[in-house]
Amino acid sequence: MKRHNTLHLVLLLLCYLVLPAAARAQEEKPPFWDEIQAYKQQDSVQMPPKDAILFVGSSSFRMWDDMQKMFPKHTVINRGFGGSTLLDLKRYLGDIVLPYQPKQIVIYSGENDLAGGTVQAPEVLERFQDVFTSIRQELPEVPIVYVSIKPSPSRWQYKPVMEEANKLIRAYMKAQPHTTFVDTYSLMLGKNKKPKPEIFLEDSLHMNNKGYQIWQKALSPHLKR
Repeated sequence: MKRHNTLHLVLLLLCYLVLPAAARAQEEKPPFWDEIQAYKQQDSVQMPPKDAILFVGSSSFRMWDDMQKMFPKHTVINRGFGGSTLLDLKRYLGDIVLPYQPKQIVIYSGENDLAGGTVQAPEVLERFQDVFTSIRQELPEVPIVYVSIKPSPSRWQYKPVMEEANKLIRAYMKAQPHTTFVDTYSLMLGKNKKPKPEIFLEDSLHMNNKGYQIWQKALSPHLKR
């Protein structure tokens, strides 16, 4: 009986030690870890071609399912992930940007940084500068395109911060070589200077095909042949 009780206590102790450790390991994963690992697994099976155009950033790229079809004259790699911020993009540069040796990088990130209402435009600029300089350190000659923060109806309360962030990033990029700032923000507004509801999905955040057609038209002249 004594031996049985001892074994029972040992098993209980192991449960207390192992289960919290497993839970902690899960909690310690950085945001979007699983998505990034899925991309890396995909790359291990078939690495995308070098000298492609890399689209990287948040879910507005991730949900662009027919991106390659919309840019038939270019080879594109889509590495949008989740509701990511510029901080997340910086974290994963070594995983889903630098390894591809792209001939051009197109970034859409920054909108989610504002979504919590605590980050102001100067901080968005600082985060973008951190991403930009980190890319430049490894890929000094690769052209970088930044797609302006879009005017999502569900986040219209952040309009002044969106517009200021776009203005700051545009000015910063103007002073950098091999860069382009693409203004999609103004193209997505109606005559009433509010977001066109017909170009968004029901969540008033992500775009439908009409929205992506606007982006396609705005981006096409700036993509490297």
